This record gives sequence, structure tokens and C-alpha cells, in this order.
Amino acid sequence: MKKFKLLTILAAMVMTLISCGPKKAQKVLVLYYSQTNNTKLVATEIANRLDADIEQIEAVNPYDGDFQATIERCIQERNEGVTPDIQPVKSDLTKYDVIFIGYPVWFGTYAPPVITFLNNVDLSGKKIIPFCTFGSGGLESSVADLKATQPNAEVLEGYGVRAARLDAVPQEIDQFLKANGFIEGEYVKLDEFPEQHPVNDDEAVIFEAAVGSYPMMKGAKAATVASRTIPNGVEYLFVAADEMKVYVTVINGETPIFTRVVR
Repeated sequence: MKKFKLLTILAAMVMTLISCGPKKAQKVLVLYYSQTNNTKLVATEIANRLDADIEQIEAVNPYDGDFQATIERCIQERNEGVTPDIQPVKSDLTKYDVIFIGYPVWFGTYAPPVITFLNNVDLSGKKIIPFCTFGSGGLESSVADLKATQPNAEVLEGYGVRAARLDAVPQEIDQFLKANGFIEGEYVKLDEFPEQHPVNDDEAVIFEAAVGSYPMMKGAKAATVASRTIPNGVEYLFVAADEMKVYVTVINGETPIFTRVVR
């Protein structure tokens, strides 16, 4: 009887050791499109932190004109209902468990070469982490489009950064990867924003300082606001009369800067 009990205990210990053993390492690919190298900077930061494979999506006919030329070409392609041909992706996507997909936001969603890519692959069963660069916003809308295009993939909410804030990328990517369990380490978990309240005079000054010089938000007025404490400062969530949301960060001793807009 004692021998049976001993064998039972040993078997339980073995099962515990097996269940607590290291998890299978996930194979990670960072796949991105970048026209001005802003998205490339973010992609490289992620790949370096994760020691992941990395590849760039390339258009057969590159968008190599200036800003206005790119806008005009995109408008024409949208009117014609076409997206650009892209070079074949060299990576074997079947080998990857996790795929980070990066892009600049154009017209509220991922750039056309990424549209072409996503329309021609099946990422079912993959964990997809979007990341993007933008002038004012577009993370939320582009993630919604990605989820609709790849409904059988597990799509995370992603990371986005304004092109004017690229110096914040290393620290923010560090926190993003830790918060989502891709690397170990401590990260700051922010409190939820409290309820909105009418903007007072001091808060109106902060809003104007953050957005006043941005051409596409000239004349914007915030109606309500909520704030929360962040490391070394305060983050505000302003809501305008048209329901536009503007996130503004004020680091101690620095000028207010808006981090993203959600329309």
C-alpha cells in the first residue's frame, strides 16, 4: 500500500514538472510596409527586441513621389477600385505563430500595399499584432479593417505612434511588448480614464497648445475632458463636439503634445 502511494506521489510530481516546463517558443515575423522609413524604424525596434525575423512589403511600382503625388495616386486608385501589385513575400507565413504587421495610415487605414497583401493571404489561426505610424491617428480604424479582412485571425489592438513622436518609440515599444507578454519585465499599467467633465479654462489652454499648430485640426474645440496620471505627467482625453477624441500628454515641464486622434 505504501509503495502504491509512493508511486502515485512520484507520478504526480512528474506531471507537475511537465506542466510547469517551458512553453514552446513562438515563431515571430515582423512584416511591414514603409514609404518614408518611419514605420521601418518601429518595425526594426520590435524585431530587435524580440530577435524576430523581419521583411518589408514592397510595391512593384513604388510610391516614390512627394506627399502630394502620393495623395493624388491614392485617390486615383481608390476611384478606380484597384490596389497596387506587390512583390511576393519571401517569408513562409505558415511557419510563424505570431505576425506583427506594420504600416503607415493613409486615408484612415493601412497603406494600399498592405491592403493588397491582406486581401491575398489567409492568416487564420495566427496571432496578428498591428503597428502603425500616422500624422494624427488611424490605429483604431485600421485595426477594425484588419479584423474584418482576417476574421479568423486573433488580432490584437496594436500600437500606433505619430510621426512627430518617433523619439518615444523605444520606450513605448518596450512597455507595449511587456504589457502583451512578449517580453518579461515590469511595465506601467495605467488607470482607466474617469468620467468626462466640461473643459475649464486651464484645460482649454492645454488643448490649444497641443493641437493648435496642427493644420488638420485648426479651429478644433474640446467640449469635455478626463485625465489620468502617467509616469512623469498627466494624460488627457479630450472630446470635441463632433465626438472626435484627442489624447494629449503633458510631461512635467514640457509643452503639451497630442499623441493620437480617434474620429
